[in-house]
Amino acid sequence: MAAENSRPGAERDISDSVEKVVHINRCAKVVKGGRRFSFSALVVSGDRQGKVGWGFGKANEVSDAIKKATEASRKKMNRVHLFNNTIPHEVIGEHGGGAIMLKPASPGTGIIAGGGARAVLEAAGVKDVIGKSLGSSNHANVVKATLAALGALRPKDEIMRARGKELKERAAL
Repeated sequence: MAAENSRPGAERDISDSVEKVVHINRCAKVVKGGRRFSFSALVVSGDRQGKVGWGFGKANEVSDAIKKATEASRKKMNRVHLFNNTIPHEVIGEHGGGAIMLKPASPGTGIIAGGGARAVLEAAGVKDVIGKSLGSSNHANVVKATLAALGALRPKDEIMRARGKELKERAAL
């Protein structure tokens, strides 16, 4: 069971939340008797209803690194604004060398994004979105850029209020 959850992309459900292991890095230190390995894990967690966070953990064992990263990701959870099963508007998020563009998509499109961006979007509960990584492919920067993009989202009524306009209800056809 532990080996199954230690691979990148592994998913664990604990009390309505989901944890996704985005990346595991192995680092080797050469000592007199050979090599000493240490591991770092990047984990994204969310409740699939608009709350998502990320965490980074380091340890001498993969399972301990994942455990530390999961705890850190649960502490850093933030709410994001969603509209139905997609995002309210197009947005670009940047962090370090990583940049990502997210566009809303029609129902049934699914999540068209890869790697860390997909993990963040799934954990947040977005079902239909188109994403494109524009900068660095570094897993940590892509995750942080995706979270920055989701954090920059504003609901339609808030945007209209800022412009001093009223939001009118549309009648169904």
